Amino acid sequence: MWMVVMFDLPVVEKAERKAATDFRNALLDMGFEMSQFSVYMRFCTSPMQVETYCKHVEEALPTGGRVNILQFTDKQYERIISFHGKTRQAAQKAPDQFDLF
Repeated sequence: MWMVVMFDLPVVEKAERKAATDFRNALLDMGFEMSQFSVYMRFCTSPMQVETYCKHVEEALPTGGRVNILQFTDKQYERIISFHGKTRQAAQKAPDQFDLF
């Protein structure tokens, strides 16, 4: 399964920018990869692992802003259509469960 954390956090004041940066760093520390600036993805091996990471994300939430978590299967991930500029990118294969690096 895949988890996607999408967020829109306030960054007007210095304290808000720090909170947003701390949240991004917490996601990276949890093993998420940045897909876009406010979109982070992580592969999970089971629905229980998704729930565990949802709790960790909840603990790291800053005050204010909006955070959404999506979850979907490998088969659904393989159907993603991506563009870089106007160029369509080749389909990405989902990683094997036991690939560590």
